[in-house]
Amino acid sequence: MKTSIYLETSVISYLAASLSNDLIVAAHQKATLEWWSHHRQKYDLTTSALVVQETSCGDGKKAIGRQFVLKDVRLLAITPEAIALAKVLIQKGPLPKKAEEDALHIATATVHRVDYLLSWNCKHIANVFMQKDLNRIIQTQGWECPTICTPESMLELNK
Repeated sequence: MKTSIYLETSVISYLAASLSNDLIVAAHQKATLEWWSHHRQKYDLTTSALVVQETSCGDGKKAIGRQFVLKDVRLLAITPEAIALAKVLIQKGPLPKKAEEDALHIATATVHRVDYLLSWNCKHIANVFMQKDLNRIIQTQGWECPTICTPESMLELNK
């Protein structure tokens, strides 16, 4: 059985976007593309309807590109358990109310027992300062939090 990865919206956006003029963003895009091109086949890639919805917003041509990236990615259901866990992550956790969608990404990956959650959202998802609290709250709810990391981190795992 392959290791599973939940792809959050920011990863899909980086894959489908034109190369940024911002050097840091461009480096993140390059790392994401390198991981996607050379390593994604090793994993069971998953996402959710929330990612499909978020990637369909904005410029029509760019949205089509983002949707194309998702064409072979397995869709996970947003279950009542995921919705309940997301609410707990907001109420008891480090995530602010405005991060409801981010909490739902984490909760969906968690209840489906995904191994890794891949994200470039370092404000609310791949934020090392929130990891301990997220893990603690998720464990008190009877779940195990996936390892949350960036595509760049995954490149290191595949060396």
